[in-house]
Amino acid sequence: MPIATTDKVHQIINAAGQVVGAVPDLPAEKMLNLYRWMIFGRIFSDRMVALQRQGRMGTFAPANGQEAACVGRAAPLQSGDWLLGSYRESLAYMVKGVPLLAQLKHWGGHIPDDYPYEAGCLPFQIVLGTQILHAVGIAMAMKYKREPHVVVGVCGDGATSEGDFNEALNFAAVFKAPVVVVIENNGWAISVSRRQQSAAQYLAHRAVGFGLPGYIVDGNDVLAVYQMVAEAAARARAGEGPTLIELLTYRMGAHTTSDDPTKYRPEAELKEWAGRDPLLRFRKFLMDRQILTDRTDEELYEAAEAEFQVGLTEYEALPPPDPRCHFDLTFAQPTPQLLRQRAEILEEIVNNEL
Repeated sequence: MPIATTDKVHQIINAAGQVVGAVPDLPAEKMLNLYRWMIFGRIFSDRMVALQRQGRMGTFAPANGQEAACVGRAAPLQSGDWLLGSYRESLAYMVKGVPLLAQLKHWGGHIPDDYPYEAGCLPFQIVLGTQILHAVGIAMAMKYKREPHVVVGVCGDGATSEGDFNEALNFAAVFKAPVVVVIENNGWAISVSRRQQSAAQYLAHRAVGFGLPGYIVDGNDVLAVYQMVAEAAARARAGEGPTLIELLTYRMGAHTTSDDPTKYRPEAELKEWAGRDPLLRFRKFLMDRQILTDRTDEELYEAAEAEFQVGLTEYEALPPPDPRCHFDLTFAQPTPQLLRQRAEILEEIVNNEL
């Protein structure tokens, strides 16, 4: 059967918080929990940026404006499913079960010797696009073992220009791997605009070339994201193969705390997307349905602040990471270049301690 290309953007709640599509049949408690996670994501991102500026945390990749995309793609997953992403996946990973402390240790430079693999998330991939190959590989292992699980592999719009992304899609489609590939299109690959990445109207249109279904979703609509990922995961579990989903969202902050987006991003564009804030639209939806009140909203923010502070206190009680360890775990036999770099670091450490 030929696979059609669609230009329709799937949406349930528009930017004004109005219902424009069929609302999924989720309990009120589930919807409130989605909102709680989105609040926690916003607070986590803001606090992490502040900590980095204070010298208390390493370089961080904020996710302000992408909370619905993060929560919506992780929340439908079950125990035994896997979620693989790159460095802007902290919130999605925590929704999947990775503890806050593990995220703080990651961004603080600690060696992940106690990483919680039981949550079903591999450590963040820094090399663009390779996590999609890993996602397909894990999905194929599940298929061989006849396990009823799926993998969600997530990358940004910039990573779709990498060969690894396209090779992974081709393999997944041919062998019907139980994987959902999600493109988080936030408009910018660091300073490179999405329009300089591809002439295609939507990146999801690549799906038809590989013979798999592709969908475009309003990534700031948490219910639309949740629904589409849940349906794609159900198809994968049923043996119907992979799906490609493009989430249209926006990075409100910097690429990382070492980036200055004012150098390349138009102020008018930022202002336009600020009016599509995922938290504000979902808050209105919940208020209109009397699932949320002003007081409950305040309590959720207070609880999220307190939860982050507990995790931060636990993190800052840990011994600082030892930079010597990073060289010991890269190769079994260090290269001459690594040995030179290690010697330079050790010399700097000794000088600082004198």
